[in-house]
Amino acid sequence: MTSLPQVLAFGGVVMLGAMSPGPDFAVVVRRSAVSGRNLGMATAVGIAAGVFAWAAAAATGLAALVAASAMAFTIVKMVGAAYLLYLGVRALIGAVRGGGAEPDAPEAGRGSPWAAFREGLLCNVLNPKAALFFVALMPQFLSDGAPLGDTLMLSAVALVITTAWFLTVANLVGALRRILARPAARRTIDALSGAALIALGVRLAAVSRP
Repeated sequence: MTSLPQVLAFGGVVMLGAMSPGPDFAVVVRRSAVSGRNLGMATAVGIAAGVFAWAAAAATGLAALVAASAMAFTIVKMVGAAYLLYLGVRALIGAVRGGGAEPDAPEAGRGSPWAAFREGLLCNVLNPKAALFFVALMPQFLSDGAPLGDTLMLSAVALVITTAWFLTVANLVGALRRILARPAARRTIDALSGAALIALGVRLAAVSRP
């Protein structure tokens, strides 16, 4: 049975991982700035769902198979890199068009909660670095033959912490949306987030298995 100190330590490591700059952070910030607090929160929930999936997969050994298989790792890596490049190029197009305008969404709605959720989910699930993170982390807190309850509990802890962090980010950025709604600010956000996502996609494509 996993003890309370172990759960707290696990939660602390997950929090540090969630707070580190990366594609998840960039996607939530841009979605919250461009589409508002609600869609930013939907993106945050999508990312948290991806974290839960990777945590559960690591605890059951599925993530380890992805990390160990050269073909599986490469497929996930390249698809994830392509998705980040797609998001980055889309953001840059928005910047060129005046800031905030999504190439594939009406100006009024700028997407739906489901589209925002899917964006966050795919951003996390298609990142093999998340698999490596949990493959390295979960065995430190789960012994061989650990009961299903412990696996679900730690996966739920990862879900709750990630959700809380990215919801906080979405709400903070959403609260500043009146300032960020200015065309110049929108163009800057789109340009910076687009460049960051493209750089992260290129870096992800260059990642090799440990």
